Amino acid sequence: MNIQELIPKNKFDGSGIEELKSLSFEQIKPIIPDLLEWLQDMNWPVASSIASILKPFINRITAELVMILKSDDVMWKYGVLISLIRNTRDLIILKELERIVKYPTKDEIENEVDLEAIAILNGGYK
Repeated sequence: MNIQELIPKNKFDGSGIEELKSLSFEQIKPIIPDLLEWLQDMNWPVASSIASILKPFINRITAELVMILKSDDVMWKYGVLISLIRNTRDLIILKELERIVKYPTKDEIENEVDLEAIAILNGGYK
């Protein structure tokens, strides 16, 4: 089986979800960036399923998550915050959240990314 075939083809494509759920981190590692792209809009039907697949591996995808948090895509940041990062204790991710709280961009403020970061840092989701 080609792991690439399990990546959703569109926002309604859940055909590979069950198989993805059964795979180990090592098996899905090559497609993690592709899967994270489906969290760019949490209103997409496939987004919550992808988040549930990635959530157990949050401490192993720190670099990818920080890259998203440093991007200009505020919807993606917000999606990752609410679907994956709410309960993190990863120091690298927490440091980036502190940056968002202390020095939010205009877009982060307008889209409440900074407020979500504050709630996470204050332990609001424990």
